[in-house]
Amino acid sequence: MLTLPSHSRNAASSDGRPHAIVIGSGFGGLAAAIRLGARGYRVTVLEKQLKPGGRAAVFRQDGFTFDAGPTIVTAPFLFEELWGLCGRRMSDDIDLRPLDPFYRIRFHDGRTVDCNSDPAAMREEIRRIAPEDVAGYDRFMRFSEEIYTTGFEKLGHVPFSSWTDMARVLPSLLRLKSFRSVYGVVSQYVRNPQVRILLSFHSLFVGGNPFDVTSIYGLISFLERRWGVHFPMGGMGSLVEGLVRLIAGQGGRIVYGAEVAEVLLDGRRAIGVKLATGAIMRSDIVVSNADAAWTYHKLVPSHARRRWTDRKLERARYSMGLFVWYFGTTRRYADVPHHTILLGPRYRELLRDIFRKKTLAEDMSLYLHRPTATDSSMAPPGCDAFYVLSPVPNLCASIDWNSEAERYRRAVANVLESTVLPGVEKNLATSRVATPLHFESQLLSFKGAGFSFEPILTQSAWFRPHNVSEDIDRLYLVGAGTHPGAGVPGVLSSARILDTVVPHAAALA
Repeated sequence: MLTLPSHSRNAASSDGRPHAIVIGSGFGGLAAAIRLGARGYRVTVLEKQLKPGGRAAVFRQDGFTFDAGPTIVTAPFLFEELWGLCGRRMSDDIDLRPLDPFYRIRFHDGRTVDCNSDPAAMREEIRRIAPEDVAGYDRFMRFSEEIYTTGFEKLGHVPFSSWTDMARVLPSLLRLKSFRSVYGVVSQYVRNPQVRILLSFHSLFVGGNPFDVTSIYGLISFLERRWGVHFPMGGMGSLVEGLVRLIAGQGGRIVYGAEVAEVLLDGRRAIGVKLATGAIMRSDIVVSNADAAWTYHKLVPSHARRRWTDRKLERARYSMGLFVWYFGTTRRYADVPHHTILLGPRYRELLRDIFRKKTLAEDMSLYLHRPTATDSSMAPPGCDAFYVLSPVPNLCASIDWNSEAERYRRAVANVLESTVLPGVEKNLATSRVATPLHFESQLLSFKGAGFSFEPILTQSAWFRPHNVSEDIDRLYLVGAGTHPGAGVPGVLSSARILDTVVPHAAALA
């Protein structure tokens, strides 16, 4: 509960440490708090909800445990670094299990492909579908490794605070064909339509249309091969709880029920925040893990913004919205793996409906998460927990989700009934849905977008909201809407950048 006084508080603490306020307790905000604590700051995290996690929050219903958002860990070393900063080992607190397969792809014709990190096994999966594309698959994976080495290892934790930063890497970006889309580059290597889908859909994990996003996101294929795909026992919420404990161990605190209404300024310098209750909290620096567009549009006064004006924010392109149905069943579906991707009859056309036309199509492609395939404790005995995610248009579309949600849920259930979950409706034990309205009202996501700005080339790297605010001194941004982008590795990397751009606390003391 919110316990802050309504009067102004000094930024300096009794022990003299500079004060850092972090807005939001998603993975980016929690990671930022730990990194700032390790750099000598007294840290206060302000969270609108009554529990931590942001999009990675957990809810429990009728004996079932549901991860509300992310479901996989693909770069575990980024979490391990945070534990290391606190003098601990992640393995002492978190039981991280590798998944095999990572996920099962089910095409509309019923054909399936199980994806894992074994190159030989993946070649055989490709050979079953299109033997003529095995060599092309190998060439693409070598290209994906090259993108990974440059785009993730070399640039993922580097701030793009100046156009000169962009100019320095431009030759590498051109060499990696960043001006082409993921799908366009994949198509240079393989010809079979299903293999092209198999190698290009990953950008949807970070909110991007494979036909529009820069080919840099082709690195995800090798990222998964290099590090694997993992699930923490107890769910992703166990990672959230672990990070919260690390912050407490550093002497930081999280205040729940504390919605930030405004970043307070002295001229063009951030000096604290004002809460929705009217309470004032002073600080030496402010780090926003709120949606980047929301941060500028709602929290920073318009008169102080030169680059991220309301007009620029309105004209920007945003990721798709998400329809998520969380449900539990009174029976188990033992043949369904931890993750299944069910592809509909259309690929390019469905994505055009979602991203460009902003219309709700009758067909759909789905991402099905069954955590009880790995951790049975997330459901009562003999039961299964699921969530199924359907990409849909964001709130730029004229869709009345208040009246449409149940109809769409039934349509999703029909697809599941006819494919991998027969009898699911009659075996329901619990149910809840989230629509783009939830993302806007509860998660404060601009336009109800699931992943903030769409990761097209002209909204990536230097063109994305910078980790060091271009408009406000001592305001920093982490999370999906800033560099390097969405996805758990992206938001953790955005917090990693703070080590480079935020002065050590000793410099401000």
